Amino acid sequence: MSRVTRRAFAGAMLAGLATAGGAAAWGATTEDGKGESRRRTPFGELRGMWLSTVANRDWPSKSGLTASQQRAELIAQLDTAVRRRLNTVIFQVRPTADALWPSPYEPWSQYLTGVQGKDPGWDPLGTAVREAHVRGLQLHAWFNPYRIANHADVTKLVASHPARKHPDWVVPYGGKLYYNPGLPEVRAFVQKAMLDAVKKYPVDAVHWDDYFYPYPVAGAVFDDDAAYETYGGAFADRAAWRRSNIDKLVREMAVRVKRIRPTTQFGISPFGVWRNAATDSRGSDTRAMQTYDDLHADTRKWVRRGWIDYVCPQLYWNIGFAAADYAKLLPWWADVARGSRTRLYVGEALYKAGDPAQPAAWQDAAELSRHLTLAGEYPQVRGHVFFSAKEVRADRIGALARVVADHYQRSANPPG
Repeated sequence: MSRVTRRAFAGAMLAGLATAGGAAAWGATTEDGKGESRRRTPFGELRGMWLSTVANRDWPSKSGLTASQQRAELIAQLDTAVRRRLNTVIFQVRPTADALWPSPYEPWSQYLTGVQGKDPGWDPLGTAVREAHVRGLQLHAWFNPYRIANHADVTKLVASHPARKHPDWVVPYGGKLYYNPGLPEVRAFVQKAMLDAVKKYPVDAVHWDDYFYPYPVAGAVFDDDAAYETYGGAFADRAAWRRSNIDKLVREMAVRVKRIRPTTQFGISPFGVWRNAATDSRGSDTRAMQTYDDLHADTRKWVRRGWIDYVCPQLYWNIGFAAADYAKLLPWWADVARGSRTRLYVGEALYKAGDPAQPAAWQDAAELSRHLTLAGEYPQVRGHVFFSAKEVRADRIGALARVVADHYQRSANPPG
């Protein structure tokens, strides 16, 4: 499921369930009306944007551009981030079991040339890291662990593709292809493929988003029966086994990233709801899909146990949205992060601002600025990331300009 489609899916899920002045610069201290200090941390503030490449969403603008055209567009994206006083770009470099760098394990991405496996004649990830650092930006390399293709025909993959060499690794589901997370050899391979980039480039972070087991598709079955029969005997049920598979992936990757580059962070940006309080008393006051149950990703555990350096939940709903209220989810995540070693950043739905298909709140250019104002009350929140680069550049109704005016008047270093 593409990132755009997933967001539409999540919004539709929630819509169906629903009923009926800027923060000071980081490092400063402000006082509320009662004379109590509101949080300002001296450790820096992450101001990021996602730069999505799947289906050419943000970059390159279309497949088949020349190397010089692709490079110029990429540089323009970085320059836009600087103009908006952002300090971090999260660059999608492995969108569908492929690569935006010369990988010995996986083919060149089709989103560059239009042909999977075709050398584009340059190194996008190497260029992005170098040019981001020249501009004072952090470059987080964004990988998708298990998605193979946004279609269900394995024969459309280039002949050298690992999925064609190992068809037993592949699970068709919902019209798409995925690697089976329940196979130890798959877990080992996807880590090897991602860590190749960490070995080759001084990326500031390894970043995963919300794709673990795939988002539920009505009437579809993720057929991992054989793997479960082989490896699931010690677990109470299949769901517990699946969660263990994802836990292992997270724990192992965290260790291996640090082993290669001790200063490189490992961060994850999950769907914004772990579990609903109606399901689990530790959950949030929401009525939404649950990552724990539906994606088999125990995101709360990863934070509480400090397995990851940062978590960036996608809180893509407006303040007051009945099924998933930003004003309720933000303090829930702050409470989860409190006392842990995991930094909390917040994923923001810039793509919704000014979209006529969205609720009235998103037609107000001040909605996102209010999010940052609210976040200023929680010392655990160390920054925000905006989805995504296309909207950062276009800023349809000036929502990001309002954020910059209210909250980003000065440049800021990301957390060190």
